[in-house]
Amino acid sequence: MSLKVNLKALLLAALITVQLQSRAQVKHTFAFGDTDFLLDSKPFQMISGEMHYPRVPREAWRARMKMAKAMGLNTIGTYVFWNLHEPQKGKFDFSGNNDVAEFVKIAQQEGLWVILRPSPYVCAEWEFGGYPYWLQNQKGLVVRSKDPQYLKEYETYIKEIGKQLAPLQINHGGNILMVQIENEYGSYGSDKEYLAINEKLFKEAGFDGLLYTCDPAADVAKGHLPGMLPAVNGIDNPARVRKIVNDNHSGKGPYYVAEWYPAWFDWWGTQHHTVPASRYSVHLDTVLAAGISINMYMFHGGTTRAFMNGANYKDTSPYEPQTSSYDYDAPLDEAGNATPKFLAFRSVIEKYLPKGKTLPPVPAAKPAMHINAIKLTQTGVLLSNLPVPRSSAKPLTFEDLNQAYGYVLYRTTLTGGKAGILKVKELRDYAVVMVNGKTVGTMDRRSVQDSLAITLPAGKVTLDILVENMGRVNFGKYLLTNKKGITEKVLFAGTELTGWKTYSLPFANLTGIKYAASNKGNTPAVKKGSFNLATVADTYLDMRTWGKGVVWVNGHNLGRYWSIGPQQTIYLPAEWLRKGVNSIEVLELLKPEQTQLSSLNKPILDQLR
Repeated sequence: MSLKVNLKALLLAALITVQLQSRAQVKHTFAFGDTDFLLDSKPFQMISGEMHYPRVPREAWRARMKMAKAMGLNTIGTYVFWNLHEPQKGKFDFSGNNDVAEFVKIAQQEGLWVILRPSPYVCAEWEFGGYPYWLQNQKGLVVRSKDPQYLKEYETYIKEIGKQLAPLQINHGGNILMVQIENEYGSYGSDKEYLAINEKLFKEAGFDGLLYTCDPAADVAKGHLPGMLPAVNGIDNPARVRKIVNDNHSGKGPYYVAEWYPAWFDWWGTQHHTVPASRYSVHLDTVLAAGISINMYMFHGGTTRAFMNGANYKDTSPYEPQTSSYDYDAPLDEAGNATPKFLAFRSVIEKYLPKGKTLPPVPAAKPAMHINAIKLTQTGVLLSNLPVPRSSAKPLTFEDLNQAYGYVLYRTTLTGGKAGILKVKELRDYAVVMVNGKTVGTMDRRSVQDSLAITLPAGKVTLDILVENMGRVNFGKYLLTNKKGITEKVLFAGTELTGWKTYSLPFANLTGIKYAASNKGNTPAVKKGSFNLATVADTYLDMRTWGKGVVWVNGHNLGRYWSIGPQQTIYLPAEWLRKGVNSIEVLELLKPEQTQLSSLNKPILDQLR
């Protein structure tokens, strides 16, 4: 009897395997018609939503895809992030949450097409717009240009991406419908030769299907390469979309809004951005009724973890580093649950489903929990955990140290017994100033605060300046001036300080931190503790009583917090928790006396202080 059962099970498994393989091998075609996209020679309206694989735990990718299907999406859009995949020159990483090929394959298994955006520059409110920091170490290299140094690195990168993703294009049996070259280039430049080089590099990397460009409406003419489909960002008036595309595409379509914004992102120290669903549902209805394809930016924002947030900077506005929460007031919230906007958009999309097709039910919201008092009983004082320094006359930048992200501590010794103004020229971006091991103040690039009045005690004085990279600029001309740390010089009472020891503190992990049972000082420290769970669920660490820093749980860097808001909680996904003992570490810059925190069952993203 058991032999028969086992034989049946083996036959069933073999049948399922054959069915999956045959499904994956079904060849489809995708083409540009004069007015529509043509999928297998039939008109196809793309209803896509943007979702970025590194902003969602790998363990949750499939669940988010199911939510996309439940809202009525038939396609997922994603950028590909150069600085994730080549964090150091020549060293590539496609493992874990960086496994973009697996992300695309899961989409196919869930019945979703993919729009791929691997253009080396992505913007995306992402550190350096996706560029790896080390490009700045090649003297004279100019991103987004015909500079030979840049093109050489670009070629190496895009060929590695091609190895991962070109086989997954629709013309090779995969589910990638189209591939975008560059990204909103018209907002930056208008060099058609440079765009043509992009096309050539993509094709040489194996992207031999349909290519397209995308730009804001006002910049399409500058950013479009003749022969490619010009997609439009940021508008949804059907007549205007058609006119812009027609004017740049020989009077033809198809018509595609590559970034349709149902909301916006946040940056530290400003109001949380929200847009009512009712304001955009009517526009979604209008654009879908007109047969125009769209990609919602974002369908699901997720979280920009570790140190990967970008920043805006313009001549007319201050430096604006973005928050870790990328909730975006999107149809799916930061944890992947349906919002009122999700339900409103779903109701609109249902009107345009093919005859006889229905949407799957909306999955239930994920359970969320609160955790009472988590005690952090150990302290690793930063000044007691310094690595071997590098010595130099002038301060070294992050790039000089071959350091991408995190913190750098600058130390010098000077003669005390006087008072004066300490000035850090071109501080990038936030500094904690310490005199003889005690914090005396902070500096903040956001508010152009680069000076501090200090009084030095008599005798030899140790001056420490801990500098945080708050995120490289991700948009505009300041891409070319993105070095971090103390990028020029330090003055005290008008005299330049020299003779520096520079300590690299990337905090890529917490290996090697030495802890003690208590901390009586007021300088930055790592606080460590643990907590026990009988069950696991999503939760939100409440950081309102803390100052500024970063949190790790079970080794996962969950992102930054800062009491100025608007983000006051840090999302902790259930997928990264475990029953039993969980570890937590908090790097706290301003309030190292803190020894306890708790968590909530919902986020706080809208409290400014």
